[in-house]
Amino acid sequence: MSAANQQERLEIESWIVGFTDGEGCFSVSFIRNATNTSGWQVFPEFVITQGAKSKKVLEIFQKYFGCGKIFVNKRYDNHNEYLYRYCVRSLTDLSAKIVPFFQKHELKTAKEKDFLIFARVIGLMVKQIHRSDQGMRTIARMTEKMNRKKKSRFLESSETIR
Repeated sequence: MSAANQQERLEIESWIVGFTDGEGCFSVSFIRNATNTSGWQVFPEFVITQGAKSKKVLEIFQKYFGCGKIFVNKRYDNHNEYLYRYCVRSLTDLSAKIVPFFQKHELKTAKEKDFLIFARVIGLMVKQIHRSDQGMRTIARMTEKMNRKKKSRFLESSETIR
């Protein structure tokens, strides 16, 4: 790789970190899913959201990581443009591409703490810990410390209180 290519790669990687610090989200949700024996599904997701005018930014993320999808959130309120979301939901892509990138290129804001929990959850899911009731509870307790620090609906549901 030439020096110019290395410099360009460092620039895009730094830009991705900065943009994610400002506009990204690492989240782990629990979604009701009747096909799972517990009735719940662990749903990890890396997301960047932008208005329609900045959709090209999301395409840069998608091209760089070589994974994820861009979805439109149509708006019917007083905003003039739709929102677009770049989402990576595949456990394989999260564990092989997203987590290693942000482990190598550290976030600079408080979002780093959310990422560290997210990375641990992805590691547990790769080991299939989430397939047991105890594993689901462990992950739910971890996610309560992320983002808005909300109580997990999973831990409060009547199906999981035993």
